Amino acid sequence: MSRRRAHVAMIGIPAVSHVLPSLEIIRELVARGHRVTYANDPAVAGLIEATGAEFVPCASVLPVADNDWPEDPVAVMGVFLDDAVQALPQLRAVYDRDPADLYLYDIGAYPARVLAESQGRPLMQLSPTYVGWEGYEEEVAAQLWQLPGADAHRARFTRWLAECGASTTDMDAFCSRPAHTLATIPEAMQPHADRVDTGTVTFVGPCFGTRAETGAWTRPAGAGKVLLVSLGSAFTHRPEFYRQCLAAYGDLPGWHVVLQIGKYTDPAELGAIASNVEVHSWVPQLAILEQADAFVTHAGMGGSSEGLFTGVPMIAVPQAADQFTNADRLVELGVARRIDTEEATAEALRTALTELAADPEVARRSALLRAAARAEGGTTRAADLIEELLG
Repeated sequence: MSRRRAHVAMIGIPAVSHVLPSLEIIRELVARGHRVTYANDPAVAGLIEATGAEFVPCASVLPVADNDWPEDPVAVMGVFLDDAVQALPQLRAVYDRDPADLYLYDIGAYPARVLAESQGRPLMQLSPTYVGWEGYEEEVAAQLWQLPGADAHRARFTRWLAECGASTTDMDAFCSRPAHTLATIPEAMQPHADRVDTGTVTFVGPCFGTRAETGAWTRPAGAGKVLLVSLGSAFTHRPEFYRQCLAAYGDLPGWHVVLQIGKYTDPAELGAIASNVEVHSWVPQLAILEQADAFVTHAGMGGSSEGLFTGVPMIAVPQAADQFTNADRLVELGVARRIDTEEATAEALRTALTELAADPEVARRSALLRAAARAEGGTTRAADLIEELLG
């Protein structure tokens, strides 16, 4: 039990890659005796309820179910604003009559900051990806604001802030980092980490527990080395890529392969499956990586963090969004090879695996980064910092 039982509210978005990094922190706060409520879309209720938190339904209009995101970055910002506008009344209906002592929130959950400011309550952001650095606005954000439609988006966002009860009515200030942010990634993955304001941001590293609820995995007897192939949860309808992996690694001497194909690919599309390959729509990824020797990943931040945390060399095959930047970063760190999807032939994939497995420098760097990620404190440190803010 902690010194003071408090009501902690977590406000999230229903993207699985954003929900998973928060779950062990929530579980730990519950275990310490706090009352924790977690507002999110009913689609992820099962994940949240397993932590012991009280689930608060808040319907979302984000296109995570069918992964149908706009290609235009200004339009993507508009989708998040649409979601915020319709979510805030739902949240107010719950938290205006039952305010939290502290609001935690995902980087995409703008209404949480409105609630905290309007109620005069402390606020802490949980970032499942990299954060801004000194100069970010000039080097990155300024280019975004030059795009068509950006001025109209800014005007709409500003009007919403003026009407919704937030005390921060300047859009740039509202969207910037709050006074307290926990980054749940290895600091090694952060661009320009030396220019991040550590007075407002703390890198606690990946917050993993046993993840017992996701299932276990047992290394088959006589399996030799283990290779996991997974493109995460979103961009997984890649049957041709999976066929190339089967051609590269099927019957590869000394290797057992676990191939996750997601919910969008029919196993019948893959053709013949070699005896050393097991195919699943979903796997307990962290449990497998703890026993694996190599990892073919889309280089999402979750997968990249799990690969570093377990010290597993990676073949990065980025699909979208920040995955290209993450893939390059893994290469810079000396623990990965990058192969773009159009170049991911069976020969290229097999060559990359052979090189990774035989490179002692990759093994050395993987071990160093594994130790560094685990030393950042993870779940326990994150919960300690939240309790400090509670006072």
